[in-house]
Amino acid sequence: MTIATSLIPGLDEIVRNGDPKRRAEAARRITELYLQGAANYRADHVDLFDGILTGLVPHAELAARADLAERLSILANAPRALVGQLAREDEIAIAGPLLRRSSVIDEQALVEIARSKGQDHLLAMSERPTLSPDLTDVMVRRGDREVVRRAAGNAGALFSHAGYSGLIKRAGQDAVLTLAVGQRADLSGPQLKELLAGSVEVVRRRLFELVRPERQADIEAAMGEISSLPGAASRRDFAPAQRAVLALHDAGELNEAALLGFAKAFKYEESIATLSAMAAVKLDTLDRLIAGDRHDPILIVGKVIGLEWPTVRALILLRLGPNRVPSPSDIESARVNFARLMPSTAERVVTFWQARQTA
Repeated sequence: MTIATSLIPGLDEIVRNGDPKRRAEAARRITELYLQGAANYRADHVDLFDGILTGLVPHAELAARADLAERLSILANAPRALVGQLAREDEIAIAGPLLRRSSVIDEQALVEIARSKGQDHLLAMSERPTLSPDLTDVMVRRGDREVVRRAAGNAGALFSHAGYSGLIKRAGQDAVLTLAVGQRADLSGPQLKELLAGSVEVVRRRLFELVRPERQADIEAAMGEISSLPGAASRRDFAPAQRAVLALHDAGELNEAALLGFAKAFKYEESIATLSAMAAVKLDTLDRLIAGDRHDPILIVGKVIGLEWPTVRALILLRLGPNRVPSPSDIESARVNFARLMPSTAERVVTFWQARQTA
């Protein structure tokens, strides 16, 4: 490394004992020297630069380190140790460019960073041209909503069986993620069926519109197996449920406790039939409203018939189905909206429903 030592006299002393300012200036000058000739350096030259810069670059200012990371991110022969050092920095302006693009970071290092760093680092990695199953396993387990959505939408990402199971479980409370996962070319038939079973009708219809024609046939087949084709009317048989509700009515036991029991047991037909009887809204009207993509109809009918929040919450979980786990924030938002909903407002909406069904 005679070029570097002639450029900066006393370099060895600066690296060992120099103050931060001298080290930062040395880092700047050697970095420029490296970048100017990077395309022509042999592997042993790169290693020599690597050994010097890893001791100097941490003393450079944040802006200088961020600029260096950006420039190194596109170099196939960037110094490996230096790149690894910068990619592990907490400051995402420094780590981000390398995590997004650098081909120098090996798989083991990426997985280690994914396990130990925050959401910004995971989000940057989700944009890499390719993602291994080991890496996406960590993303699905640790990533927030945006990270998982971005990884699912990355055509170069690969997912293990466990990774897909995690994706599908999380998609149960995220329509955007459902659409991203449903459009993946490597999604198997059984996985597609599981994904659709955990989604609501409006999301299924939207996915059907987005995918390729050959995938539409797969969706139709899967939906046929779970008895709800895209755009088709509900095939539920409410007759037995109506008979059960009538028997409760005759026995004087058609009340909130019975409704709560049906909802907790995920007995959809019995729950909707009970709501229909208690709110005087036609069963098919309630079924159509509640099968949509919002909780509002449940909040409205619950307010009109004077239900307590635990029963309304159980009905929301019933609507989502046993395979979907709602986020705590969604449930809390529904609780707040239910508490704020004025009975008079709810009554006007139900009166409108009743008028439409009569017409």
